[in-house]
Amino acid sequence: MAFHAEGLVAIVVFYLAILAVGIWAAWKTKNTGSEGDRSEAIIVGGRDIGLLVGGFTMTATWVGGGYINGTAEAVYVPGYGLAWAQAPIGYSLSLVLGGLFFAKPMRSKGYVTMLDPFQQLYGKRMGGLLFIPALMGEMFWAAAIFSALGATISVIIDINVNISVIISALIATLYTLVGGLYSVAYTDVVQLFCIFLGLWISVPFAMSHPAVTDIGLTAVHQVHQAPWLGSISSLDIYTWLDNFLLLTLGGIPWQAYFQRVLSSSSATYAQVLSFLAAFGCLVMALPAVLIGAIGASTAWNETEYGVPDPMTKKEADMILPIVLQYLCPVYISFFGLGAVSAAVMSSADSSILSASSMFARNIYQLSFRQNASDREIVWVMRITVFLFGASATAMALLASSVYGLWYLSSDLVYIIIFPQLLCVLFIKGTNTYGAIAGYLFGLVLRITGGEPYLYLQPLIYYPGCYPDENNIYIQRFPFKTLAMLTSFFTNIIVSYLAKYLFESGTLPPKLDFLDAVVARYSREHMDKATLVKSDNIVLNELAPVNPRHSLTLSSTFTNKEAFSYVDSSPELSNTEDN
Repeated sequence: MAFHAEGLVAIVVFYLAILAVGIWAAWKTKNTGSEGDRSEAIIVGGRDIGLLVGGFTMTATWVGGGYINGTAEAVYVPGYGLAWAQAPIGYSLSLVLGGLFFAKPMRSKGYVTMLDPFQQLYGKRMGGLLFIPALMGEMFWAAAIFSALGATISVIIDINVNISVIISALIATLYTLVGGLYSVAYTDVVQLFCIFLGLWISVPFAMSHPAVTDIGLTAVHQVHQAPWLGSISSLDIYTWLDNFLLLTLGGIPWQAYFQRVLSSSSATYAQVLSFLAAFGCLVMALPAVLIGAIGASTAWNETEYGVPDPMTKKEADMILPIVLQYLCPVYISFFGLGAVSAAVMSSADSSILSASSMFARNIYQLSFRQNASDREIVWVMRITVFLFGASATAMALLASSVYGLWYLSSDLVYIIIFPQLLCVLFIKGTNTYGAIAGYLFGLVLRITGGEPYLYLQPLIYYPGCYPDENNIYIQRFPFKTLAMLTSFFTNIIVSYLAKYLFESGTLPPKLDFLDAVVARYSREHMDKATLVKSDNIVLNELAPVNPRHSLTLSSTFTNKEAFSYVDSSPELSNTEDN
């Protein structure tokens, strides 16, 4: 393949434009808010992100390189097809559910990161434990899409993969480092426009190529391969449901999502932009679906790609750049390359910022340096943005199964963080003992279920498991959802058991070593006042627990406060002004 100087020039111009927007947004950050809350301005943008920019940045966060490449791949792969392209529907539903049930209580209480409510209720230790799967998810996701970007650029303009990954990562890290959420949000607007324009320009040219059969025909008839609409066999229905629930429910507890929610100018705006982003995700998936269908409808032996086809060459994961390269004119493929580059950077910068925000606030400040100055926190964020960006780049260059690591870490987000988030927001009376027990039970059940992508054999063989070509057993049973539910109910049962044992006197108060039941009004819980502004703290959450021996299930189990927030309430009025 020949080196395309024009393509390299186009990418350089695109990157310089993105960098210019990011630096402008960084300048805007410096002129936002008072000098004393610079770190909060970097993390949540001064809480004045409007609907337009908020909707764009939240959509761009999900519509990354993995989203469009993965959707096109799923539609293209024989035996899977559109029926297995779950990301567009799954992530859109996750945004709808997030907007309906999670956005308003999180924004109304004035939190700064997703981990704040965990540290407020469960303490510093639990916040640190939950930071681990959250960090793994963000870092492995950034590494995976950097890796995909390098391969995409190398397919279209034939330059060194490592160089393309390093330069892309440096650009994304640089504007994230200097501008925080403002830089990420405003560059997302440009990037989302590039994704939409670049992919939609490419589709008509690819579809009109002489080697491409009518996609309406190939949707239901076998021509070059199995129909691209795909099907779900009765044996795979539980696997399909398990993966769909993972995308839908596991797509909620990510700092990248809540960073946009908490940056909204009001709780109502947080909900609305979630719904806007859900619609945006569906719209942005359409060209990726069409490109996957085009790949499945192409006689590749009639193109410069030749034989065998991408599936036989094990290049199905690169079907989107292959279609752009071999079925579109050269100048059109450069537009598509810009779209893929924009998609990758729009997700990678969000992941890097999310990880550094949680570390600087929930680990460094709230766990070790409660009296740290705002300037110190800002510098910690800058250092960690650079370190996390460098780490993601290194993993993209060195790790052979980055996607496998990301699959495992995203499973942990679903199995561990999602049930904990349900408990901390909506279940009244859970405590640190239940949270730790739920964490451990969920982790053990997930790891013992195995992971084919990492060649990990399961220790528990659920009904319907079978060996693949590498003799690694595949689970058909929805064991991930089972692990999530086990974690959820374990948290509730152990919390109430601990509460009963201590309050009834069965266990002496000195055994409450986590200060979770008897000694809730402890020094640690007083430290939690730094989590949110003092006028946002619900005082009864910090009050000592009094023994109660006759409680109804509804009053004990459900946290009614989570469903009774009002934007205009007195205790939230200051939050809305932040």
